[in-house]
Amino acid sequence: MTRSILPLTGRSLRAPKSSCVFIYDDSKAPPPPFSAPQGLASGFFSKPRDFSLPNSSWGPEMMRLYEQYNSQCGEETEGGENREGPWKRLPSYNRFLKYATGGVYLSRMIHKKARLFTRNNRDQGATFEYVLFFNSEEDKCVGVFQAGHLLEGPPGHVHGGAIATMIDTVIGTHATIACGPVLTANLNINYRRPIPLGNTVLLESSVDKKEGKKVFVTCKMTSSDGSKLHTDSTALFVSIKVSQLLLGS
Repeated sequence: MTRSILPLTGRSLRAPKSSCVFIYDDSKAPPPPFSAPQGLASGFFSKPRDFSLPNSSWGPEMMRLYEQYNSQCGEETEGGENREGPWKRLPSYNRFLKYATGGVYLSRMIHKKARLFTRNNRDQGATFEYVLFFNSEEDKCVGVFQAGHLLEGPPGHVHGGAIATMIDTVIGTHATIACGPVLTANLNINYRRPIPLGNTVLLESSVDKKEGKKVFVTCKMTSSDGSKLHTDSTALFVSIKVSQLLLGS
């Protein structure tokens, strides 16, 4: 299983020395320059749709957990002052930007119709509805995931591959924040309890250790109230340079 570089978000992280690829949506009208979070350069050429914001398909538990973490996020007040908070919501878009920092043109290398796997369905609530939050003080990443009806595996329940995708999304994001661009080298999942379609679950990841280019991460997936353990997993990610991925080395 491999992982795309800089998955999902323009989040607050230390930019790697190699060229970074950012993510954008496929709208057409260019907006004013996008103000990127600290640590990332502005790189959006069209106004993105942030898929991590609430929509009409979100159920009560999805909204409850979103509001629980979002209320603890730092934000800019109406007076222009920054309110500090331990958590940060990580925006999520549906594809990679055509350009890398430094003006390197990539559209000839990346198919223009490419879309992020978890954000390629515009039917709200049909597949992956999720939002990620990161706590830099505790070095923790959480994901709130509501499984849509198109993710069925066992009758009435979520496919194991869809579950693995969300685990890889959360822990891969965490590893990227910790080390910059990474690829999944190994992902081990213990499936403890099936997840009914439409249910909301909580994913919590922690970085265990770093060894050179290697990052070891653990994750657990529980019911929204934390009473049921659905999966526990461990993963190994390896840091890469963007040029390695583009050149196939």
